[in-house]
Amino acid sequence: MAWSMPPADVAPVFDASSFLATCSGRPGVYRMFDASGNLLYVGKAKNLKNRLASYFRKTGLATKTSALVSKIAQVETTITGNETEALLLEQTLIKQWRPPYNILLRDDKSYPYVFLSDGDFPRLDIHRGAKNRKGRYFGPYPSAGAIRESLALLQKTFLVRQCEDSYYRNRTRPCLQYQIKRCKAPCVGLVEPAEYAEDVRHSVMFLEGRSNALNAELSANMQQASAELDFERAAELRDQMALLRRVQDQQSMEGGTGDVDIIAAMVNPGGACVHLISVRGGRVLGSKNFFPQVAIEEEAKDVLVAFLSQYYLGSHERDLPTELIVNAPHEDYPVLIAAIQELRGREIAISHRVRATRARWQALAVTNAEQALGARLANREHMAGRFDALAEALGMDEVPQRLECFDISHSSGEATVASCVVFGPEGPIKSDYRRYNIEGVTGGDDYAAMHQALTRRFSKIKQNEGKLPDILLVDGGKGQLAMAREVLTELEVPELILLGVAKGTTRKPGLETLYLNDAAHEFTLPGNSPALHLIQQIRDESHRFAITGHRARRGKARRTSSLEEVAGVGPKRRRELLNHFGGLQELSRASTEEIAKAPGISKKLAGLIYAALHSE
Repeated sequence: MAWSMPPADVAPVFDASSFLATCSGRPGVYRMFDASGNLLYVGKAKNLKNRLASYFRKTGLATKTSALVSKIAQVETTITGNETEALLLEQTLIKQWRPPYNILLRDDKSYPYVFLSDGDFPRLDIHRGAKNRKGRYFGPYPSAGAIRESLALLQKTFLVRQCEDSYYRNRTRPCLQYQIKRCKAPCVGLVEPAEYAEDVRHSVMFLEGRSNALNAELSANMQQASAELDFERAAELRDQMALLRRVQDQQSMEGGTGDVDIIAAMVNPGGACVHLISVRGGRVLGSKNFFPQVAIEEEAKDVLVAFLSQYYLGSHERDLPTELIVNAPHEDYPVLIAAIQELRGREIAISHRVRATRARWQALAVTNAEQALGARLANREHMAGRFDALAEALGMDEVPQRLECFDISHSSGEATVASCVVFGPEGPIKSDYRRYNIEGVTGGDDYAAMHQALTRRFSKIKQNEGKLPDILLVDGGKGQLAMAREVLTELEVPELILLGVAKGTTRKPGLETLYLNDAAHEFTLPGNSPALHLIQQIRDESHRFAITGHRARRGKARRTSSLEEVAGVGPKRRRELLNHFGGLQELSRASTEEIAKAPGISKKLAGLIYAALHSE
């Protein structure tokens, strides 16, 4: 009997019945793979057999769950001792492999802390990463913005320094912070160590959330100063109390107490948002929006439990409150509580039905999640509409999915930088942005600079690296367009749409001249065209990105080139010089005699350094 092999691109059908017949009913983790062996989804179950059987029923599956099941070619399971172990293993695998059909919390950055250094006159600072510096850490805070608010308040109230140690050690007179009453100038001995230590102690009380005790102490000190007729000191303490009370009024969340995280999840077609508010000692440290990747249709409660698992089990350094207030119940919360206790050694409560102040916290988190998700989806839909309009304006059969725009920036030919920004229907794809430092071309030759940047970018396509855009935008007129076409032809890049953007005769926004593929196809779009607005947005973003890179490169060159050109001043001596003077600016202000006083600098070398710094 004749038979034929199935086509190579047709995936074998997964035999669910045979698999389920041998599947265990114990707790564990399951992993779903496609025909190429790629991991699609990781899940955990109290009963593996029952949970996996729910995927292969004939009716009742959500659309995107059906899409997942249609790709399954293999399922592997790992049996665990209990459901808590299954949850811990599931989170480890999700973090390691980031499967496309799992709800993914895309937030890998370390959270910031307030850092208080050791020493006689410690400083306050923002800290991320490993805690290997000597001092105390407070936090973590949900965002750097939340820390800056706290540091700004402390600087106004207690005047504890926040300057870098290298800057602090090399001061010979008070800086501007002293003049505007943001520091007591310990660098030049204008404050006694005991007084400064008291300010630091009060700052620590604030950071620890002991605001009531701090207010009581300040009030007692004010009364004592007044009784001793030290009215200047009493007024200072009064002002400190007023600042603290104002912040407490803003952050008290209507009289709440305790260490609590309030988490609300919202899901709409097109996306999901989780809003987190952190309260410590009854004081709001800040809030943050998360937009987890939701690859299959999920309810808010499922997004919530996935977020809580990854957020509180994913980092051992993350601060744990005593209570989580959420906006939806879930049967997995007891398992999550047990997993947190096993992994972190801390008990935690998860509450859904709350009253009074906690109910207001919960409502506020829900409102923030709704508004953030609505704004995100509205912006996404707005961007998608612009992409549709661009496809129509260019006569494209399909809506483009990837646009790249190049721009050149320099100052009279100095420190030339080319930028490449990338947009998709959902907005900027910043992870794909690139900058190119242009070398070996005549200063000011924008055509040569564009040729080099495009060659470096599209050489990767020929090496089967990187993605090919649907449309390549070039900020410039006919000349830049011709240069882009020349590069693409040289590299034999597959056909793509070229779009040149040139300023009109009046150089006003909305009057740009556009060139499609070559100079012969010149056209304009109405000023109210969504397609033109998209082109302007991409071009402006490319211009901004190029200028930022150029300024950074030019600044670096101007900071280092003058010293690097001095014979006898190597990297180590440059570093020692800058540390001695507290930076290049202070070094530039120094005389030859002052430079010669630096360690290892002779009078002759000091003269050479002075001449190099003042050669322009």
